[in-house]
Amino acid sequence: MLRNWAADMEENMVQRQLRRLSFVACLTALSFIAAPQAFAANSEGCEGGGFRIAGLINGASTQSVGRTTLAANRFGSTIQIVGRYVEFTIVTSTFAVENYVFTGAANNLDMTGGVRTVVWSERRPDHRGATLSGGISVDIRDEDIVIEREGSAVSMKIQAKDCAQGGIFQMEPEREDNTATRITHVLAPGVFYFDNPNFRAREGDTVPYKDTTVVVPDRINIASNTARRFIARDSAQVAERVDSPTCPNQIRTRSGAFETVLHCGQVSIWDVASGGRMGFVTGEDAHEVAPPATDCTRRCQAQNRVRGRSVKLGWPFPVPAAVRLQPPTP
Repeated sequence: MLRNWAADMEENMVQRQLRRLSFVACLTALSFIAAPQAFAANSEGCEGGGFRIAGLINGASTQSVGRTTLAANRFGSTIQIVGRYVEFTIVTSTFAVENYVFTGAANNLDMTGGVRTVVWSERRPDHRGATLSGGISVDIRDEDIVIEREGSAVSMKIQAKDCAQGGIFQMEPEREDNTATRITHVLAPGVFYFDNPNFRAREGDTVPYKDTTVVVPDRINIASNTARRFIARDSAQVAERVDSPTCPNQIRTRSGAFETVLHCGQVSIWDVASGGRMGFVTGEDAHEVAPPATDCTRRCQAQNRVRGRSVKLGWPFPVPAAVRLQPPTP
């Protein structure tokens, strides 16, 4: 069942304010209703999906349905999140994510050709010396997982769906000082960022979107050297991408002129507002033309997270060398 992440976010932040005022050191209970349109996946792509947590100190795993809080001493330095379609590792002290994998499990919406594929080597938040020290709150329901941990200066929440494609991952930092958190994404070998030429060819065109229209922007996507159907993109809310001056790329625009894109081939860096969200979308969601999400950290409504009927522009495979962003790292 899809859930209302926006309502969840509002409730969670209000609860945190109440805890600070009353000095109650407990984890917030989460509630889930119907999902907003931005963090969603096609139900066909989620068939049979569901997570379990592995890597507990005693070698056990848990797949309990519903909400629970696990003591931090039940884990070592990492937490293993294991699903049918995706797997990833969470660093216990920071909630960095490592080795995000599409397993290649059979599904009509599989993007990997049935091949186990590591897409992200890491998604690393810089907490500037702050650490997470509380218990680990986990909620597993259907194909969804929400996992949270707090510290004295920062808290982190990760939401994920065990699906073959769609909007299936979000990371949410919240700092006591309300400043931004820098998050660095590092792609795995064989996976790369590129400036999508299908979007450049239509840049500036007005295309239909639901009952209105939207102007085609440029688009940086993520593709694979080997998986023809794999397509993804970073998806941010209340976050700004940080330019990488050591990775200048000259990209030809629709007019024939060149535009300098300061983005590395395997690394992207983002400053995410406290309460903002940094995630990714895959499959059709990654090459649709739709309005960007509006800035929202509290009282978010469904229209703040945009997804729906729209024009899909696709991408070339193999991706031409001229639009693959270089060098790989800063």
